[in-house]
Amino acid sequence: MRVTHLRESDYRRQRWKNGGGWTTELAVSPRDASADFDWRVSIADIQSDGTFSTFPHCNRHIALLEGNGMRLDFDAAQPALLDRRLHFVAFAGEWKTFGTLLDGPVRDFNVIARRDRVQAEVLHRPLVGTMVFPPLTTWFIHLAAGGAMLKHQATSTAIAAGESLLMEPDASTDNAILEGGGELVLIKFAPR
Repeated sequence: MRVTHLRESDYRRQRWKNGGGWTTELAVSPRDASADFDWRVSIADIQSDGTFSTFPHCNRHIALLEGNGMRLDFDAAQPALLDRRLHFVAFAGEWKTFGTLLDGPVRDFNVIARRDRVQAEVLHRPLVGTMVFPPLTTWFIHLAAGGAMLKHQATSTAIAAGESLLMEPDASTDNAILEGGGELVLIKFAPR
């Protein structure tokens, strides 16, 4: 398994696709992809009500990270309320979506995956003790709160809140072990 430790200095801040705001891209596959990615993980800063960018042929997962919340209105489904931290809502990227802030600016956590290429399973979990990741699957792990230690191939790496790990299968057969206490966003990416 190949493990990449991503710090805030590794993230890329960029304009939204529709130009209406800013997002911080935590990771994208393939690396350095622009519009035609298989998947992307990001954190968006939303200062005012507005229309979301569309991502045809993609599935999206979004959750409140900071702030008092936001209502999402869709053209193809019932509205959804983002008012609980890291409670994810899934929707199609081509839906016309409008976000209305409940009480001030918010930050949200976003996962976008091309549905014909990748299946994304998005989980919010506490980190209590030890988690083992076998080298068979691509995982993106974001430490939303707390602290952790990654053990992999006889090395130990401290992971701070706000940092991430990208674990990708390769020829090695070593497990990665994450220990500590805190709050995680776990994303499992499986090719279709």
